[in-house]
Amino acid sequence: MLSVRKYRLVILFSGNGSNMEALFKALNGFSSKDFSIEIPIVFTNNPQAYGIKRAENLGVRCELLSHRGFSEREEFDCAVLEILKPYQPDFCLLAGYMRILSPIFLESMRVINIHPSILPLFKGANAIQESFESDMQVAGVSVHHVNQELDSGKIIAQEAFCREDSWQREEFEAKIHEIEHRLYPKAVLKVLQEHSSINIKST
Repeated sequence: MLSVRKYRLVILFSGNGSNMEALFKALNGFSSKDFSIEIPIVFTNNPQAYGIKRAENLGVRCELLSHRGFSEREEFDCAVLEILKPYQPDFCLLAGYMRILSPIFLESMRVINIHPSILPLFKGANAIQESFESDMQVAGVSVHHVNQELDSGKIIAQEAFCREDSWQREEFEAKIHEIEHRLYPKAVLKVLQEHSSINIKST
C-alpha cells in the first residue's frame, strides 16, 4: 500500500502578508488520498512587514533576515537557503516577496509566484498601477512557476475580470486581492496533484 506523500511548503513575503495568510489557512494541514501539506515556516526579509503579525496570529514560525546587510543578491539568497534547509521544503511560494531571486536560489528550490496581472502583460513590481492606468477593459491575476527571467515562468493558472468604469484604484486593487486569495491556493494544489501523480506513476 502506497503511503500518502507529504509536501512541505515555505512561504516568502515582504509586506502585508495577506496572500501568505490565505495560503496558510487554505493549505496547511490539507490532506487528500494522494498527498498532504505542511507549512512549517514562513519567511520575510522585511523587519517592518505586517505579515509578521499575521504569522504570529496564525501560530506559524516566522523567520526574519533583512537583505540590507548583504552587498550581493547571491550572498543573501545563500543565507536564506540555509535558514530554509532544515525544513526540507518541496516548494517555495512567493507571496508578495519583493526580491528578485538569484540563479543560486532557483537551482536549489522549486518556486511558485503570484502576479497581479494577466501575464505576459504588466510584468514587474508596478503591475497593479500599470494595469489600472491602462485602457484595457479586463485585468486579472496569474500564478506561475519562477524562472530566471522576471515574471516569465510557465503559467499555472490565470483568472480575469471585467473592470467597472466607476472603480477607483482601491476598488480595483481589492478585486485583484480577492482573486489572488482564492486562485493561489487552488493553483498550488493543482501543481502538487500533478507532481504527486507523476511520482506515483514512476514508482
